[in-house]
Amino acid sequence: MKKTTQNRTNQMNFTIMMYFIVIVSFTIKMNAQTVTPWITSADQTKLLQQQATVSFGANSGSNSSTVTVNAGTTYQTMDGFGYTLTEGSCEVISGMAATQQNQLLNDLYNPVTGLNASVVRISIAASDLSSSSYSYNETSGDVNMNNFSLNGPDLTYLIPIIKKIQIINPNIKILATPWSAPRWMKTNNSWVGGSLQTQYYAAYARYFVKYFAAMQAQGISIWGITPQNEPENPNNEPSMLMNSTEQKNFINTQLGPQMAAAGYGNIKIIAFDHNCDNTAYPIDVLNNSSYVDGAAFHLYLGNISAMSTVRNATNKNVYFTEQYTGSGGSFGGDFGWHMQNVVIGSTNNWAKTVLEWNAANNSGLGPRTPGGCNTCLGAITVNNSTSYTKNVAYYIIGQISKFVKPGALRINSSSTNGTILSSAFKNPDGSIALVIYNSGSSNTIKIVSGSSAFNYTVPASSAVTFNWSAGSSSTLPGYYNIISRNSNKGLDVADNSTTSGGRIQQYDITNGGGNNQRWKFVPDGSGNYYIIVKSTGLYLATENNSTADGIKVQQRTFASSNEFKWTVESLGGGYYKIINVNSGKSLDVENVSTANGANIQVWSYTGGLNQQWQLVQVEASAAKKVAVEEVTGSQDFSLYINPTNEYLKINTPNSGSGQVEVYNASGQSVLKRTIDFISGNEAEIEISKLPKGLYVVKVSDSERSYSKKVLKQ
Repeated sequence: MKKTTQNRTNQMNFTIMMYFIVIVSFTIKMNAQTVTPWITSADQTKLLQQQATVSFGANSGSNSSTVTVNAGTTYQTMDGFGYTLTEGSCEVISGMAATQQNQLLNDLYNPVTGLNASVVRISIAASDLSSSSYSYNETSGDVNMNNFSLNGPDLTYLIPIIKKIQIINPNIKILATPWSAPRWMKTNNSWVGGSLQTQYYAAYARYFVKYFAAMQAQGISIWGITPQNEPENPNNEPSMLMNSTEQKNFINTQLGPQMAAAGYGNIKIIAFDHNCDNTAYPIDVLNNSSYVDGAAFHLYLGNISAMSTVRNATNKNVYFTEQYTGSGGSFGGDFGWHMQNVVIGSTNNWAKTVLEWNAANNSGLGPRTPGGCNTCLGAITVNNSTSYTKNVAYYIIGQISKFVKPGALRINSSSTNGTILSSAFKNPDGSIALVIYNSGSSNTIKIVSGSSAFNYTVPASSAVTFNWSAGSSSTLPGYYNIISRNSNKGLDVADNSTTSGGRIQQYDITNGGGNNQRWKFVPDGSGNYYIIVKSTGLYLATENNSTADGIKVQQRTFASSNEFKWTVESLGGGYYKIINVNSGKSLDVENVSTANGANIQVWSYTGGLNQQWQLVQVEASAAKKVAVEEVTGSQDFSLYINPTNEYLKINTPNSGSGQVEVYNASGQSVLKRTIDFISGNEAEIEISKLPKGLYVVKVSDSERSYSKKVLKQ
């Protein structure tokens, strides 16, 4: 008999222990930060492809390939990423059918659905990837710029495309750069080579000021300029030489003062704009001109560390403004070199921008001037009026621009493996983006942030960008019922289905409902959410990628497409509209039904009550940490349940006012009382209304806190 009783006691203890382990496991999962990886691989099997989410857990074990992120150490603020939008780029884009043209521009510049390219570099008059060489004033000797005009290729092609980009991204930054002054201002009266004559310094500065005003009249504000593209390269068409003495004299005597006098002193003047093999030039200009904000760099020669050299010697900003990919290169080779040197290399050397060369050209690598680049491959090739191809530069910039927002701070990251390069950023919304390139073979690396970590396998010669929210929980922590304002019924996986494609309906919810009625909101790092049902871990999504009204909503296995993403916008009064990112349509109850079983679909938002949703939290992840605290206390502390009257009995070694809080198995606070403790006497709280189960009780007296698990039978 005694043995049987002991066995039962052991069994009960084992049950309690196992129940507690389940809670611990569940709690860790709930509190873990969710991370979204995006991969581009050298073999092109993954092209900026979103992967299934992973979660931070406890940092345990060792890994020779460990990347550690430290958000407490910050560096430069990022202005953005993008391409040079040449006049030739605009010419080929302008020739596209309206639908495909709009899609191409959204692919590049849309902050939500596209690459979020946020800086556009343009040429002041012709670049070598223009259809001809031209300036804005071909009237020789017109030093007052009476004949200045944007009429011609820029007004025909460039400016209309910029205006369309501004609609897609109103916050776009425009960086403008001349390839040459008008020929009549130059020592050789040629588009190629030559220098700016000293007698025309004032006229050329006036040319810039006229340009700012003319662009402003078109609704285009210039964010920054460089006085000359590649001032040490006399061989391009157009091109112009300008040494450091000439550049600082031009800026200090004419360009800077004229810009300030005309009200354009807020436009950044960024010096140099050439290769990393020469640090003396930018240091000279930056240290000897109060008008200059910083220096810009390319990497056709030299080492990217030159940017740090200049920044440290001048305490001024540095920008990376150009690198091209060639038509004869390989995807994997070009992608890897640019990720290592341009994307990660320049940002780790203080670059505030990262820009690749031309945004788009045609299949013949044009348009271009007679002496222009004949091997430069655009980020996009426009094949014809209805077709375009995304090339390697699209993915080089996309791997960072999609996740690192303007205004982000670079933060510290370090790698223990030389083949794993990294750069990390904290966005204005607090989310973290970590860009990694694996230059070696396939490798399972460990990512560490604070006391948490996760392991992830990065394919050979591939980049992965990890996104996660900065806090321990999302903006919408825990699980929610999603309740229709019209019917007061909640989102429900029909028939408690466990299969991908299971129908979503509305149904009555009682006491928080079943797990097929509980939904978790996980940020995607771009201001949107994945909505995941607790019962299966499947994702709320439209049944296909259609943008039509009436498309049904299902639970689906994760895929890297926008039909899985939702924006949640407050309507006030505790109600929200929930919009599908792919279609822009609202979550909607079919036929404005109030019946159980009515289908959930997406429909153009009209403000109807069947499109307004209340989010009722039924599991709060923020409290769950209490459920995994180790049981602590002292010999003078005791806590137990009196089974005869269902009172919680508490004895603490200290007197005075205190607090008792009881948490259930899900980590929710189910009971909270303020109580007076008297040393040596038991305090008691009635818990008769609590259901049977395991609880964690946290007791705080006048001196300290205690916690202990108890089982109510």
